[in-house]
Amino acid sequence: MNRLNGKTAVITGSARGIGKEIARKYKENGAKIVISDIDEEMARATAAELGGGTIALSCNVTNKDDVAKLINDSKAEFGSVDIVVNNAGITKDGLFIRMKEADWDSVLSINLKGTFLTSQAAAQVMMKQRSGKIVNIASVSGLFGNAGQANYASSKAGIVGLTKVMARELAGRGINVNAIAPGFIESDMTDKLSEKVKTAIKEQIPFKKMGSVNDIANTALFLASDESSYITGQTIAVCGGLTMQS
Repeated sequence: MNRLNGKTAVITGSARGIGKEIARKYKENGAKIVISDIDEEMARATAAELGGGTIALSCNVTNKDDVAKLINDSKAEFGSVDIVVNNAGITKDGLFIRMKEADWDSVLSINLKGTFLTSQAAAQVMMKQRSGKIVNIASVSGLFGNAGQANYASSKAGIVGLTKVMARELAGRGINVNAIAPGFIESDMTDKLSEKVKTAIKEQIPFKKMGSVNDIANTALFLASDESSYITGQTIAVCGGLTMQS
């Protein structure tokens, strides 16, 4: 079923991980894909892997000119910008009391400012089209906090608030804005954890297991499709029930 047939999707931070899986899912459902990442070489490799109808554009989401070029070049290539997924993000964990100002600034800049700048540039195009879907990747850390992640949790909580503001301001132009808050997802990052830590994490989750990147991609597909046309300003926690305890 081509649920996104003919749509153009720009996905930041999509050379690997969750962003790459979202790009793959969108491509399977008929979308034209813009793989955007600060790592240009990896972005090109991912675009080549996904095949025709996919291009790679490098972008530093903290730079307004870079972001404007990303959106303008995407529109020039495919004729429209219908879907934007703000997935680019980093972590620089550490206890709040010892956190370096530079680590605070870099995480807030990429995660939150990057979402703001990319959405703002995309909205300029979408408002003229009078249609569009913006999907922001937040985190359960932004919903209930997580020790050692003052910068990350703050950036993701900010994304939840920004999502609601954008949803209110853009609804009149036919633009839906929603967020996904992933829980613990099997990834390169969680692979590095010890079995003891993984077991402790799973014990907190009602389903007693971590999620997969496919779980996030499926939710992103729904939010980008016409099936979610009457949903806006929402944050969907894809976490196996973890946030029920908050």
